[in-house]
Order: sequence, then structure tokens, then C-alpha cells
Amino acid sequence: MEPILLVEDKAELREMLQQALARMKYEVVPAGTASSARSALAARRFTAVLTDLRLPDGSGLDVLRCALEADSALPVVVMTAYGTIAEAVSAMRDGAYDFIQKPIDLEHLQHVLGRAIERYQLLRENVVLKKEFARHFGFPEMVGEHPSIIAAGREMQRIAPMDSTVLLLGESGTGKELFAHAIHKLSPRADKPFLALNCAAIPESLVENELFGHEKGAFTGADSRQAGRFELAHGGTLFLDEIGELPLAVQSKLLRVLEAGRVQRLGATTEVSVNVRMIAATNRDLESAVDGEQFRRDLYYRLAVFPIRIPPLRERGGDVMLLAEHFLERFRRELRKPKLSFSASAKQALTSHHWPGNVRELQNAIERAAILNDATLEAAQFSLPPRGAQAKAAAAHANATQNRASLESVMRDCKWNKQAAAERLGISYKTLLNRLKTLQLD
Repeated sequence: MEPILLVEDKAELREMLQQALARMKYEVVPAGTASSARSALAARRFTAVLTDLRLPDGSGLDVLRCALEADSALPVVVMTAYGTIAEAVSAMRDGAYDFIQKPIDLEHLQHVLGRAIERYQLLRENVVLKKEFARHFGFPEMVGEHPSIIAAGREMQRIAPMDSTVLLLGESGTGKELFAHAIHKLSPRADKPFLALNCAAIPESLVENELFGHEKGAFTGADSRQAGRFELAHGGTLFLDEIGELPLAVQSKLLRVLEAGRVQRLGATTEVSVNVRMIAATNRDLESAVDGEQFRRDLYYRLAVFPIRIPPLRERGGDVMLLAEHFLERFRRELRKPKLSFSASAKQALTSHHWPGNVRELQNAIERAAILNDATLEAAQFSLPPRGAQAKAAAAHANATQNRASLESVMRDCKWNKQAAAERLGISYKTLLNRLKTLQLD
């Protein structure tokens, strides 16, 4: 249900409107004063505000200003008595969406709110791709117009206000951490901590300590108690990148935390309650890892409540140049080189490259070229491989991907029994081990 803030000081009218709006299938948060309305706006997001113009501790204009400060696109509908229509018109000049005269015609109210919310949803559509909203809400700006990235943005906005676990899927360098930041900033936890941990960058022996913390004396060198990432992120969001790299023993403890909302520090005898929303990300095929008994099936289902696939840059067409211009503008400012621009050959090189490192590779290439030049950037300054070599590399990548999928299928059929798989493939056990290692299936 769409949440609406109802601000009306007269208890009887407020109760009548609340019941009417509930019948219209809206979630209603009532407020009797401007002060309580401001508190409600600070506590959560709404899709519309319906406020009386005259309030005991101020004016509906105060509510209007507070609402627009919270969200510049939020529609505010002002209720007014006959004698204050001029003030209501003035409120519209200040940003109100519309005004309604008392006594309230409920059918007209439903029509006005329906139009207001529809307009609001259109304005907020793909909010993460709009520069002004990125600045307003404080999350990293995301650039793109391709349908695949727009679809990912829509899914992200749909799940952000909820507390569900999100699983971000995509190759390295596609921007999974940016998405995680944006989900946090668009959620009710936006003013709480956001912590990130790259599971692949932490030695296996230290992962559990990083996540859950330890008590003094838990192990050699544990001179004092230390809180883990879950405790530090209490009330906020914890982003676990490359979660497919977590050791199986830690996976079982992570599952317990997600299900019970409690953590136990290393060396502790009691548990600590935590309230954390988790966002996970991986560039691995977790379903295959589950089939290969490298990832817990129950944890996978717990994480994949709402999966979002972030497309690789090579699938985003014209977004390559949109991103390139975005990065170039940033480096113009940061490097104080206002004359930086792309030559025709540079644009050709950028649009024809395969970008195996995705957005991260594109940004690094442009930064390197911008450092080396003060004016026009040429193709050679990006240090990209020749087109022939690039095509060869792309073909090799596609071939390796196909071989990996075929070998993985055989391994699954053999329930990851290496001897049985080697016999089925007609190769030696040692050759199979080498292939598994080369294709990172070991």
C-alpha cells in the first residue's frame, strides 16, 4: 500500500479521512500538528502528503516546506476552507501539487491523490540514474540509459524501502557496490551505518573474526574485545561482496545470524542481538556452487530473496560513451584540465572495446589518458589492446566460458566425484585436476 501522511488537527475529521483513505487502499500515518508531521517526514518516506492549511502550531506551508526538503518530488495536497483559497493558491506557487476545499469530496480526493501519486512515481522512476536525485539523496551517481541498466534500477528502487535481503549478481567492475550504496540510501536505514566487506580479500582464518568479532583472550593476540561488522552495522546495512568466497564453516554461522538476528563473538558464551539488513554480491554462479556443494543451499535461498542482475558494460550499448563523458567531466574538475575532450579515434576505440573489466576498466582507462594529456585524448592513450587482439581475447573468453560450463555440467552429473568425471571425459585424473584449476572450478 502507498504510504500517505495525513495532517489534520481536528480529531473527528482526521479519523474520518483516515478511514476513507484506508478504504482507498492507502497506508495512512496521521498527524495532528506541524511538529508531529515534521517528525513523521524525518522518520520515513511517503508517496504523498495531505495537510490542512491551518494548524495549531504553525501552517500547512511549514509541512509543505519540510516535505519538499525531504523529497523535492513529493506531492503535497493542501486542504483549505473557503476563506483561505487565496492562501492555498499561494501554497501551489510554493510547490504544492494541488488543493482541495472543505468539506472534502472523497471521490474528488481519491482522484487528486491518484494523479499525484502516479506523477510522483513517474518522476522517481529510475531515480538513481538522475543526477539531481543522486545529489539530493546523497548516493553515488549512476549513469545509463540502456534498458538493461534501467530495469536493474527499477528493481533496486522497488526493493530498497523494504528490509528484504538483496543478492546483486554481476561481473567484477559492473558497479555492485554502487547499487548496494543506493539501496541503503533509498531505505529507511539511510541515516544508519553502511559497512562493506569484501569476503575474497580477507584471509579465511580472519573472516569469522571480521564478521562476528571476538572477546578478550579468544585467541593469541586478542588483547581486548572487538565488535564484528554485524555489530558495527547495527540499525543499518551490511554489504558482503564476493560472498561466494565465504568458507563453508562461516556460511553456517552467517545463516544463523540472518535467521535469528543474533551474533556470538569468538570466545563468547552469550549472543548479542543485531538489527542489520544484508546485501550480498557475487560474480560467481552460486546455483552451480550449491550443486557442487561449495555453497550452502539453505544460505543461498536465504540470500536470494530478491536477486538483481547488473549487466556487463559490453551489453549496454551507448552507455559506454555516456559513462566516458561522465568520467571525463569528473577528471576535468579533479585534474583542473577544462580542455579535455575525446578525438574521433578515441570515441571509436572506446565504443569498439570489449571492456572485460566493465565500468571500472573504462574509468581507469580515461583517468590514465586524462593524466597524460591536457587537451584532446587520442585512442592510443587508453592503452587498449588492438582490435584484432581484442577480438581474439573476446573469443578466448567465450571459449573458456563454454568449456567451464561444459565441465561444470559433467562435474554436477557426477556429483563432483573427480574420478568418475575423469572416466566420463576420457581423460586422466591429473588432466582433470589441471582443467578444474585453470577454469577455477577447484
